[in-house]
Amino acid sequence: MCNIVPVQVCFHIEPYKDRDITSLRSNLTYIISRYGNHSAFYRRPGSNLPVYYIYDSYLVPNDHWIALLSGGPDSVRGTPLDGVFLGLIVTQTHLDQLIRCGFDGYYTYFASDGFTFGSTTSNWASLAARARQMGLLFVPSVGPGYDDVRIRPWNAANSRDRQHGTYFERSFAAAVDSHPDVISITSFNEWHEGTQIEEAVTKQTADYRYADYSPGDADLYLKLSHKWILVYAQQKLRQ
Repeated sequence: MCNIVPVQVCFHIEPYKDRDITSLRSNLTYIISRYGNHSAFYRRPGSNLPVYYIYDSYLVPNDHWIALLSGGPDSVRGTPLDGVFLGLIVTQTHLDQLIRCGFDGYYTYFASDGFTFGSTTSNWASLAARARQMGLLFVPSVGPGYDDVRIRPWNAANSRDRQHGTYFERSFAAAVDSHPDVISITSFNEWHEGTQIEEAVTKQTADYRYADYSPGDADLYLKLSHKWILVYAQQKLRQ
C-alpha cells in the first residue's frame, strides 16, 4: 500500500505588461473567486491565508507594494484578498526593499548557486536570520543544476553541472541548515533552464542531447527530493 499525499497549489505571479497595484488586485480577486474554496488551494497553516510567490517583485514600484501590503484604502490586509506574499530577492538591496514594502517573506528562486545574491547558498543562513529578526518567512529555492544556454547563449557562466545528484543534495543541505520556514524546488519540469527533476530518459534531437540522469535511475531526483524532505521534516519536528 502506498501513502497518497494530497497536492496543493499556490500561485507564482509572473511579470507582465503594466503590472501595478490595480492589476495585482484584479489578479487576486480572480484567483480567490475562481479557486479560493478549492481543496487543492494551498493556505498556510495557522493563518489560513493563501501563499503567493511574486516573481521579479522589484519591477513594481515600492509605493505600489506599500499601498497594497501595508495598510490604507488600497491595502488587501484584513480583506478577502489578504495572503502571505513572498517577494523575490535577487540583489542584496532587495532585502530592505521587501521589508519596507510590507512583504511577508522572501524567496530566492534561481537554481544556480552564485548567479545572484539571493541564490548564493552561503548567504542563506544570514538571510534566514534576518527574516527571523523581522518576523518574516525565508524560502530558499533548491535545484538539481542549471543550464539555460539553449535560450540564453550568453549565460553559460551560470550553468551548474548536476554532478549526478551531488549538486542537488548540497543545495538541499544548505537550505535545511539555514532553518528556513519553507523550502521550494526549482523546478519540477522547466526543461529549458535545465532544472527539471521529473523522471527523464535519454532524448536526442538533431542538434541537442538533453541531459538524462545517468548513471542514476530515471526517477533519481524524485528519490533525492523524498530523502531531503524527510530530513527537513525531522528538523521541523525537533524545533
